[in-house]
Amino acid sequence: MMKCVVIVWLVFFKSIFLLTAQTHTFTAVKINEPIKIDANLDEIAWQNCTPITDFTQSSPTFGLPASFNSSVKIVYDNTAVYIAAYLYDTKQNIRRQLTQRDVVQRQDVDIFAVGFDTYHDKQNAYAFQVTAAGVQADARISQATNNDNNGVDYTWDAAWESKVVIKEDGWIVEMKIPFSAIRFAKKDIQQWGLNFVRFSRKRNENCAWSPINPAVNGEINQWGVWTDIKNIVPPLRLSFLPYLSSGIKITPTGTGNITEYLKSGGMDIKYGINESFTLDVSLIPDFAQVQSDNVILNLSPFQIQFDDYRPFFTEGTELFNKAKLFYSRRIGAKPALADDVLNKFGNDSNYKIQKNPGITLLYNATKFSGRTKNNLGIGVLNAVTQPMSAQLSKLTSGKDSSFITEPMANYNIIVLDKALKNRSSICFTNTNVLRKGNSRNANVSALDVSLYDKKNLYNITVSPRFSTIWGVQQNYNGFANYISAGKVSGKIQYNFSSTIESDTYDPNDLGLLFNNNEVSIAANISYNKFTPTKKFLNYSYTLAVENSYLYKPFVWTDFKAEASARFLFKNFWDVNFFMETRPFWRNDYFEARSPGKLVKAIPYVFTGVGGSSDSRKKLFARFFAGIGFTNLPNTFYQFYEGGIRYRVNAKLLFNASAEIELDGGNRGYAFIAAGGDSTLMATRNLSNFNNIISAQYGFTPRMNLTCRLRHNWSYVFNKKLHTLKADGFFNDIPFREGYNKNANFFNIDMFYTWDFKWGSRLTLAWKNALGGIVTLDAYQFNKYTKNAVEVFNNPHSNEVSLKIVYFLDYLQLKKGTKK
Repeated sequence: MMKCVVIVWLVFFKSIFLLTAQTHTFTAVKINEPIKIDANLDEIAWQNCTPITDFTQSSPTFGLPASFNSSVKIVYDNTAVYIAAYLYDTKQNIRRQLTQRDVVQRQDVDIFAVGFDTYHDKQNAYAFQVTAAGVQADARISQATNNDNNGVDYTWDAAWESKVVIKEDGWIVEMKIPFSAIRFAKKDIQQWGLNFVRFSRKRNENCAWSPINPAVNGEINQWGVWTDIKNIVPPLRLSFLPYLSSGIKITPTGTGNITEYLKSGGMDIKYGINESFTLDVSLIPDFAQVQSDNVILNLSPFQIQFDDYRPFFTEGTELFNKAKLFYSRRIGAKPALADDVLNKFGNDSNYKIQKNPGITLLYNATKFSGRTKNNLGIGVLNAVTQPMSAQLSKLTSGKDSSFITEPMANYNIIVLDKALKNRSSICFTNTNVLRKGNSRNANVSALDVSLYDKKNLYNITVSPRFSTIWGVQQNYNGFANYISAGKVSGKIQYNFSSTIESDTYDPNDLGLLFNNNEVSIAANISYNKFTPTKKFLNYSYTLAVENSYLYKPFVWTDFKAEASARFLFKNFWDVNFFMETRPFWRNDYFEARSPGKLVKAIPYVFTGVGGSSDSRKKLFARFFAGIGFTNLPNTFYQFYEGGIRYRVNAKLLFNASAEIELDGGNRGYAFIAAGGDSTLMATRNLSNFNNIISAQYGFTPRMNLTCRLRHNWSYVFNKKLHTLKADGFFNDIPFREGYNKNANFFNIDMFYTWDFKWGSRLTLAWKNALGGIVTLDAYQFNKYTKNAVEVFNNPHSNEVSLKIVYFLDYLQLKKGTKK
C-alpha cells in the first residue's frame, strides 16, 4: 500500500515539474560595430558573443535533446536586433522548398524562428521565421480571451532582412530586425520574453531553446527571458506604402457585357505616435487583388461566412478580434441591393446596366493600436465607405437613371485590453455603425474577463454583451453572456460552458452571429497522451455534450453528443475517428423562416473516419469518409473528402482536393406559399460537389506564381412537398414541378507576385468567374460531368489587374537626403 502511495506522489510531482519548468534566461549584449547581413558571420561581434546551444524537443518527443546541435547568437545596437544561427545537419537532409512569403508551415522546408515578447506579458509577441530556402515569414502571436491556445496571425508583415547559406554540415541564417518593425516600452532597462525555435522537416522535429511543453496551455508563457536590454530608444516609426493599380473587368449580363476600367491609386501610412502606439491609415484602399470567395448554394436560414484576404483588415488586427465581434467582411461588402438590380434589370430588354459595383468602396480606413508599459492595450479602428449606385439606361427612351445600392456608412471599433498576472486579462470592446439617412444604426459593447491560476492549470472566462439597434426602420436592445470554466493543461482537460443570447441580441452590423435567441449548456472532457508510446507518437480522446433551449419562449430545442479519437503513428501517419448523434426529434425554430413556427428535425447518428499519410513525402494524401443514419427510410447520408499534394521539385507544387456530399433525406424550407400563411417544406435529394486544383511555382525566395481553380456544383431535387403542421411535423401535399435548384460556380485565381525590395511588391492578377443558380422544371443537369461541361458553355466574368506597392521608410529617406 505504501509503495502505491509513493508511486502516485512521484507521478504527481513529475507532472507538476513538467508544467512549471524553470525559465531560461540570457543576458543581452550590446554592440557598436556594424553587421552586414550576408550569413558569413565574420564580424567581430559574432566572434565575441556567447552562443546558445541547448535545444529541447517539443515534438515528436517532448523533453529529449535535439537530434542535431544548434548555435545561436543574439546581439543588439541602437537600431536593431541581430541574430546569427548555425544549424548543424547533413546537407542532404536540409529541405528547401520555395514557397510564398508567410506560407511556410506544413511545407517541405526547414525553419528557424525567433520570437520576442517585448512587453513580457506572456500573452502577445512577434515571431520572425526564415526557411532554409531563404523565404521569410513574420507573425503576431496573441492569446485569445477564451481557452484556445495562442493564435498566430501571418497576415502581419514587417520590413526586415535575412540571408541564408547552405553548408556541408548545416545551414546558416543571419537576421536583422529593426526596432522600427516592433513595439516596446520606453525604459532604461528592459527584459523581453525570448525563444528560438528550429524545425527539421526530414525528422518532423520541433526544438526550442526554452522548452515548449505540449501539455501546458499556451506557448508564449513558456518562453525564456532576454534580460538587461539597456538604453534602447524606440525610433521614429514612419513609413509610406504608395500604390498604383490598373486593370479591366468584364461582366456578362443577359443584355450584354458590363465593362469596367479599374484605375486606382492611394497610400498606406504607418506612423509611430510614440514608442508603443502606431497609427495605420489607408487612403483610397484597393482590395481588388484578393482571392475569390468560395461561393456555395446556401439552403440554411443563416448567412455564409467568408474569409477575408484584404491586408488592412487582417494585418495586426488581433486586438480587435479578441471579443469575436469583428467580422471584417462587413466593411466593403457587396452592396446590399446589387443583386436586386441584376434580378430586376439584368434580363430586361428595355434596360441596359451600365454600372453595378460588386463591392463597396472605401474613402479611407484607419487603425490606432498599441500597448502601454503597464500592459494596457488600446485599439481604435475606423472605416468610412462610399455610397454605391447602379447606373441604368432605358433603351426605349434613352434616359439614364441611378439606383442607390448601399448608403454611406461609418464603422468604428474601440478596444481596451488589460493584461494581468498569470496570463489573465480583462478586455472591453465596443463596435458602432452609423449609416447615412439613419436607416439602421448599431452599437455593441462586450466585456471579456479571462482568469488563470498561478500554475496555469485552470481557467474561468466570463463574457457579457449588450447590443442596441436604432434608426428609421427599427429600434431594439439585446444581451448575451458566455461563461466557461475548466482545466486547460495536463493529460486530462475538461470544460463546462453556458451561453445565453436573447431574441433581440444583434451584433451583425459589424460582427457575425448565425442565430440568437438561444440558451445552451455544454461540457467536454479529453484525455491527451503527449509523449510517445510503443505504437504512437501521441493520441487523444474527446467526449462532448450540449443541451440547447430557445431563450424566448423558453423551450427545449436540441441535444447533441460527440466522441472523437486521434492517433499519430511513429511513421507520421495519422488516423481520426468521429461520431456525432442527435438522438431525439429536435425543435428547429429557424428553418421555417417564419417567427414562432417549428420544424421537427430528424434524429440521426453520424460516424466517420479520416487520416493522412506522412507529409514529408513527395506524394501526400488525406481522406475522410462519413455516413449518417436516421430512423426514416431513404434518408441515407454520405460525406467524402480527400486531397493529394505532389511536390515535383523544390520549385513546383500541385494540390488537388474534392468534397462529395450526398443527402437522401434533406428536409427543409421550400418557400412561403403565395396568398397564405402556411410554410411549404420539401423532402429532397441534395448533391454537393466541390473540387479545387492549385499549383505553385517559386522562381526565387521572393518571386512566385500561384494558380487556383475551384468548381462547386450543388443540385437539389425535391421528392415530396409538405405543409407544416403546428407541432412541427409534415403533411404531404400533391407534388408540383419547378422548384429544383441547380447551382454552378467556377473560379480561377492566378497571381504573379514579386517582392522586388524589402516591403515592396508587384502583383499581376487574373480572375475568372462563373456563378449562378438555376431553377429547373425537370430532372436535368443532374450529373456532375454535365455541369462541369456547362462551365465552358456559359459566359464568364474576367478581370486582369496590375498593382505596384513601394515601401518608403522615413529614416532611410532621411539618411539618403543627408548623403
